[in-house]
Amino acid sequence: MRFPRLILAFVTLITAASLADAPAGKNIQPTQILPKEFGGWQLSGSARKSTDPAAADPVYALVLKEYGFRDLESATYSRDDGRNLTLKAARFADATGAYGAFTFYKTAPMLVEKIGDQAASLNERVLFYRGNILIDAVFQRLSAMSAAELRELAGNLPLPASDTRGLPGLPAYLPTQSYVKNSAKYVIGPVALEKINAPVSAQLVDFNAGAEVALGNYDSSGGEATLMLISYPTPQIAASHLRKIEAAQQQTMQPSGAPLLIAGPIFDRRTGPILVIAAGPLSQSEAKSLLASVNYDADVTWNENTYTTKKDNLANLLVNVIILCFIIIGFALVAGVAFGGFRVLIKRLFPDRVFDRAEDVEFISLHLSEKPPEPVNESVSSSIKAV
Repeated sequence: MRFPRLILAFVTLITAASLADAPAGKNIQPTQILPKEFGGWQLSGSARKSTDPAAADPVYALVLKEYGFRDLESATYSRDDGRNLTLKAARFADATGAYGAFTFYKTAPMLVEKIGDQAASLNERVLFYRGNILIDAVFQRLSAMSAAELRELAGNLPLPASDTRGLPGLPAYLPTQSYVKNSAKYVIGPVALEKINAPVSAQLVDFNAGAEVALGNYDSSGGEATLMLISYPTPQIAASHLRKIEAAQQQTMQPSGAPLLIAGPIFDRRTGPILVIAAGPLSQSEAKSLLASVNYDADVTWNENTYTTKKDNLANLLVNVIILCFIIIGFALVAGVAFGGFRVLIKRLFPDRVFDRAEDVEFISLHLSEKPPEPVNESVSSSIKAV
């Protein structure tokens, strides 16, 4: 009967180990996004929750799904003065998804605000994100404290795990000179790329190869031009896709009846794993200058959690090394005293029988320091005998 008990104990240990290895802060049930009150606003009724991206935006539901949409909370808030506020809080898998959705919905007429991580506003609508949560706020009527109230809301939003807060580095390569305000877009899927009218189609970009895209508009002598950055995991993959894009460009110049994968003439260049593509009313010199403003710089980023615990603290390591040295010295002293004490005890109990015995002390001596006796001359001794 002991065998079933051993199986039960083994299963219990495996279950406990799996629970112990579960990442901290990851709950099975999603945490609540919107608070009951903030900045003088009170929740009216209860928040409505949904995991369907169409509930957040029926037109761009597939776009939200590409950005990693998880769930939505929508609610209406009210104040004592009779004003109302409608909030939509969309939660994504990580901060990259929230940032990408923010750039997708941000439009050129919007004003930049300092709310959350990034924010933009247009009339009574304010759009901002913090962590992996995108907030769409619509006021019935704005006031001088509306921005401060939303800042308080942003401070109450739950933050994701530390390993999902990092933002993509590709948009940072977009040059700032002649940049058109609020035109930057970050795309990680083919549906969103088609919605923003990119100069290169999703088929050529090939998101299955791990591509990500950043776009921005720039002023030129002929009008607004588009700069498109396509990042791939390795320079080799980028070089292969650049050849495909250049081949498709030749097809665009010489139509053959096949669907066009590039909208008009483009200028392209590769820098490391990034393809730089300029399109629009650009002269040759303007295109070269715009392409040359993007240069890949390898940057090693440590993206693991660096918790300051006893196990990962360098000071604790040094203290433990010092303690180990003292322990080794203590063992050496104890061993030395034990060995010497054992010899003394044996010599007292058995004098000259185990240690320091006479036969052990005796040794052969050559007496090299003593002078040998002088030899007697044989002729002299024989003459003495004859006399």
